[in-house]
Amino acid sequence: MVPVSFAPFEFAGEELVLTEGRTLYWPRERALLVADLHLEKASFYATTGQFLPPYDSRETLERLSEEIRLTDARRVITLGDNFHDSAGVDRLEPHAAGMLAALTRATDWVWITGNHDPQLKKKLGGTLAKEVELGGFILRHIARKGETRPEISGHFHPRLQLKIRRRAIRRPCAVVARRADGARIVMPAFGALTGGMDAGDPAILKALQPANTIDAVVPTRGKLATFPLWRAAA
Repeated sequence: MVPVSFAPFEFAGEELVLTEGRTLYWPRERALLVADLHLEKASFYATTGQFLPPYDSRETLERLSEEIRLTDARRVITLGDNFHDSAGVDRLEPHAAGMLAALTRATDWVWITGNHDPQLKKKLGGTLAKEVELGGFILRHIARKGETRPEISGHFHPRLQLKIRRRAIRRPCAVVARRADGARIVMPAFGALTGGMDAGDPAILKALQPANTIDAVVPTRGKLATFPLWRAAA
């Protein structure tokens, strides 16, 4: 059973659950969708002389393991940019590599490749794919402008940026586009060292056309807070 603290919502005729942990759970498929892990980002930057704490992969995988536990997912589908570069899998330190191997053995795991890791190596557990069609949904890394089928993607790392009582608030969010005959979602980035793009950035709004409405969506305390980003002219 999905914990009551998670926020369910209707999407293209299906009930999905957006978690506060920046994942999307699909109960009918028992599938957990997650975007932009960017594993081994710190080790990639180390090769250029920029040294960051080298434990980002451990942190990301620990959080992902907890999301799998909380949702009781039997399938995991990543939405691209799984590693910060295609060679990142070779830089995984033994502890993180063991964690990843255990997760891919315990679930039906599908890696959708992204622009950061287009040549992801098959030595990983699970299955590699450029995109996946599941239950009438298209799952891919980058939203395709003009797509009319239900689509779930990543890539943009959307963040909601607000000012409340002179305080700047920035939170990872999903961006949901709807029209009369369909809907699309851009997922927030999951990785420990991933930055973010303003959810209302023109690049995101353009990628999600055609649409009637586009909203930033943030789960909080078992509910969804929705913030309008764009509306079609009347």
